[in-house]
Amino acid sequence: MGQRVDLWSEVIKSEEEDGDIPKIEAVYQRRKKPEKSSQPVNLGWLVKGARTSSVNGPKRDSWARSLSTRGRESIAVRAYVNNQPQKKPARRNKPAIPKGKVVKAPDFQKEKEYFRDIDAFELLEESPSPNKSSTWTLGEQVVPEMPHLSTRLEKWLISKKLNRTCGPSSTLSKILENSATHQESTCDNDAFDSLTSVFRLIPSCDDSLAAEDVPVRKIKMEAIDLEDELKRLSLTSDLIPTHQDFDQPFLDLLSACGQTQPSNFMEAFSKFCEPESIVKIGEGTYGEAFRAGSSVCKIVPIDGDVRVNGEVQKRADELHEEVILSWTLNKLRECETEAQNSCPTFIKTQDIKVCQGPYDPILIKAWEEWDAKHGSENDHPDFPEKQRYVMFVLEHGGKDLESFVLLNFGEARSLLVQVTAGLAVAEAGFEFEHRDLHWGNILLSRNNSSTLPFILEGKQVFIKTFGVQVSIIDFTLSRINTGEKILFLDLTCDPYLFKGPKGDKQSETYRKMKAVTEDYWEGSFARTNVLWLIYLVDILLTKKSFERSSKDERELRSLKKRMEKYESAKEAVLDPFFSDMLMDQIS
Repeated sequence: MGQRVDLWSEVIKSEEEDGDIPKIEAVYQRRKKPEKSSQPVNLGWLVKGARTSSVNGPKRDSWARSLSTRGRESIAVRAYVNNQPQKKPARRNKPAIPKGKVVKAPDFQKEKEYFRDIDAFELLEESPSPNKSSTWTLGEQVVPEMPHLSTRLEKWLISKKLNRTCGPSSTLSKILENSATHQESTCDNDAFDSLTSVFRLIPSCDDSLAAEDVPVRKIKMEAIDLEDELKRLSLTSDLIPTHQDFDQPFLDLLSACGQTQPSNFMEAFSKFCEPESIVKIGEGTYGEAFRAGSSVCKIVPIDGDVRVNGEVQKRADELHEEVILSWTLNKLRECETEAQNSCPTFIKTQDIKVCQGPYDPILIKAWEEWDAKHGSENDHPDFPEKQRYVMFVLEHGGKDLESFVLLNFGEARSLLVQVTAGLAVAEAGFEFEHRDLHWGNILLSRNNSSTLPFILEGKQVFIKTFGVQVSIIDFTLSRINTGEKILFLDLTCDPYLFKGPKGDKQSETYRKMKAVTEDYWEGSFARTNVLWLIYLVDILLTKKSFERSSKDERELRSLKKRMEKYESAKEAVLDPFFSDMLMDQIS
């Protein structure tokens, strides 16, 4: 065996420089040889609960014994042990050895046998084989070997976890003691496949079994994620925030995004593109939109004290509801055979991440390039270190209706029917109301498909697309019933939303919504969807240019008049204007 390394002495020496360390004293002692007796020898050391070994050895207790091995001295580490000199027993005078006679060497055979038994017992129990291909077997229990750990810090972690009462409690100790709660699971050989974990043996007994009936107690193991422990250990800066630093709304938001703590921007973006390829493609009142590969990342600052574009930042609980709403609408894209309501109209949410920190220089560069080309209406994103964000990673749905060029009346009709049918499906599935469906929240793209499948209350229909596909985005103001709770934004807290210029179609639609709901925004008012459909017809008539005849314009105006009577998108989709756009099967 190689020279033994006292890991604790090294750690204690390194920590003594930080301050006063409780005095630790080591007592070296050897157990006395048991006296001979006609009765069976009991070396349980008179400790209650001692168990019987299957090896020919004494009965002993695992918690109260010191480490005894052949040819080695016992080591018991305790604080403030009284080591004052004790009164020595009277010395016995030994007879003189006659000259010329050879003294016979003492026979220690019995002592050797005793320590051999002790070694066999304790090596089986406390010293798993370093050979990964084998395990020590004792009775019916198998004690798996400890994973090989090469670094000194890893050895220190093992030593700390296996000897919780030993050693000083200083800086390094406190850091590791305050780590997240470790999962405790029954010992499994598969658990040793990873070399980044350490395990602590925890003796545990089933109360229904007598100690003498179980040669070795059941063993549980507590997994210690070394990688996680080391991430929490910082020698130059503050510790990474733990759950104790987050309030409950923020914890709920993290949970909805599948996180335990915030990410940084480049970590989130790197899953979708090379960071250098990030380009800003749009902006809104509450955030910025960047293209990352084939995806679009919408970044919304939250929980900060600094105003963003003149507006108070949204809180974690508001974004939590929007996150759940986005995941819920994703379910409408699942075209299952037994689905009652399904459509591809709402943008696909690929991922949602909570991030923290200032804007990365790459994002700053992309923002400034956009500003130089288009003239940004938003503030420059100079955020502090502790700023938090929610990043929505969405499918690229194309250009918004404001900038998209419609070619003919067929494409305009397809736009109207896809939006109407999509709202109808969401109404039927989740009592959904968008409540902010202006032309910046409708994206269009061209493809080679001629139809799209929809399922409305169990009935499947195919909608003519004329090569155009619509995606509805931005659910900040939306209302939905997930089946477990109703999610909505109380717009009474935003009175300025209803004070837009008179005659503006978008501002007038907000005021009409307020009249319909009577400021009770939690309630279900499908009529609000119809108000946005009327707005959309107005946009096509007054803001968009495309090839159309006077007959086409009359049809649009007639559709607008009929929509004034509808109370939901489910009613509107049955309008004669859409009759030849809906098919029971693909032709």
